[in-house]
Amino acid sequence: MSRTALWFRSLLLPDGWAGGVRLVMVDGRIETLMKGAPAEAGDEIHGIGLPGLPNLHSHAFQRGMAGLTERRGSTEDSFWTWREAMYRFVDHMGPDEVEAIAAQAYVEMLESGFTRVGEFHYVHHDPGGAPYANIAELATRIAAAAGETGIALTLLPVFYLHAGFGGLPAAPGQRRFINEVARYGRLIEASRKAVSSLSGAVVGIAPHSLRAATSEEIAAILPFANGGPVHIHVAEQTKEVEDCFAWSGKRPVELLLDRLPVDERWCLVHATHVTDAESAGIAARRAVVGLCPITEANLGDGLFPAQSFMARGGRFGVGSDSNVLIDAAEELRLLEYGQRLALRTRNALARASTPSVGRSLFDAALAGGAQALGASSTLAAGQSADLVSLKADDNALAHRRGDRWLDGWIFSGGRQAVDCVWRAGRKLVKDGRHIHRDAIGKRYRQALHKVLHAS
Repeated sequence: MSRTALWFRSLLLPDGWAGGVRLVMVDGRIETLMKGAPAEAGDEIHGIGLPGLPNLHSHAFQRGMAGLTERRGSTEDSFWTWREAMYRFVDHMGPDEVEAIAAQAYVEMLESGFTRVGEFHYVHHDPGGAPYANIAELATRIAAAAGETGIALTLLPVFYLHAGFGGLPAAPGQRRFINEVARYGRLIEASRKAVSSLSGAVVGIAPHSLRAATSEEIAAILPFANGGPVHIHVAEQTKEVEDCFAWSGKRPVELLLDRLPVDERWCLVHATHVTDAESAGIAARRAVVGLCPITEANLGDGLFPAQSFMARGGRFGVGSDSNVLIDAAEELRLLEYGQRLALRTRNALARASTPSVGRSLFDAALAGGAQALGASSTLAAGQSADLVSLKADDNALAHRRGDRWLDGWIFSGGRQAVDCVWRAGRKLVKDGRHIHRDAIGKRYRQALHKVLHAS
C-alpha cells in the first residue's frame, strides 16, 4: 500500500479556496482531505495547489510536426495545405515513432498542468494502409506512452471512412486512417484491451467528422461507445461549412443536431463557425465544445463565439490538438484574448458570479473537460489524487491570493509557474520537469530524426 501526505497553504477545492489543507493519499486516491489542518511530521509542504486540468483533444503524433509548416507555399496557405503536409509526415511513422512522439507530448502536457488527455487517435494502420496483426497496435503504443509518462488517458479511436460529404471515397493520404463499421468495432474492443492496465483509463469513440463519416455510419457506431464519450470534429473551417451546405442544405452543426442524438456524452471539437441558433442548440443538449485556441490560431480557423455561448450556459473545455505548443495556461489565455480581439472589450469571459477571468476560465475548462473525457476532476475523498502546485515565489504570483493566483498564472506566468504535478498520487513533475524528461526526450529526438530523414 502506498501512502503519502501533502499539505497546502492554499488549495482550490470544489467549493473554493481553502487554507491549510492536508491530503492523505493511499494507492493513488485521496483517503482524507482536511481543511484548516496543521502540517504533520513527514508531510510534503506546498504553497498553492490546483486540481489538474483535462486536455480534451490531442493528436499526439503531430507534436513532431511543430514548427515544420511555418513556411509559405506557392499558393495561399490554409488548413487544407497544412493537412497535406500532415499526411506526408504520417507516411513515415512506424509504431516506435508513434510511441516516442506521444510520450514527449504527454511529458509536456504534464509539465504544463494537464493531468488527463483525450487522445483523438486516427492513425491505425501501417504506411501502406493495411491493418497491423494487432489491429490496435498503434493504440497500444499510445497506451504505452501514457503508462510511461503517467498521464491519465481517455482513448478515442477515430472512425474515418470518407474524403468528403456524401460518402466520397477516401484519398490516398488517408489510407492509414480507414476502417469500415465492423472493423472499427473490433478496433474498439482491442483498444479497451490495450488500456486495461492503465489506472483510470477510459475508452470512447470518435467519428472524425461529418466529412469522414456519414450520419448513418455514426449512428451505427454509437453503440460501441458503451455509454462513454463521443467526440467529433465539426465546423472548424469555413470551407467545411460551405461544402456541407452545398451537399445537404444544412450547416455542419445544424446537420449534426438534426440527425444524431447529441447529448452530454458528446464533445463537439472546434465548432468554430456556428450561428446563434446552433450555439443555443449545443448548449441545450448539454454537449461540450472542445476549444483548441493555440491550434485554431495556428491553422487560421477563426474564433468560436465563446462569450455568447457561456451566457447561454454552454459548456467547454480546452485541448492542445496539433500540439504545436503545449501550455495549459496559454490555451486559456488565448481563448480570452481571441474574444477580446473579436469583441473589442476586456475580461470577456468573466461571469457576474466570478469576476476573475482566470477563475472563470479555469472552472469552466475543468468541468467541461472532465465531462468530455468521462472522468471526474474533483478533489475530494475517494477521488483520484490529480493535483498541480504552482511556484509561490514566481514573479507572476507574488503578493497575490486566491483567484488572483489564477489570473497571474494564466495571463503572466504560464507553464514556467508550474512546480509539481501528481497524477493518481504519484509525483510526476518536480521543479517543473517531468521525472523521465531526459530519457523520453532522447527517444523523441531519435524518432524525429528517422521520420524527417525518411521524408
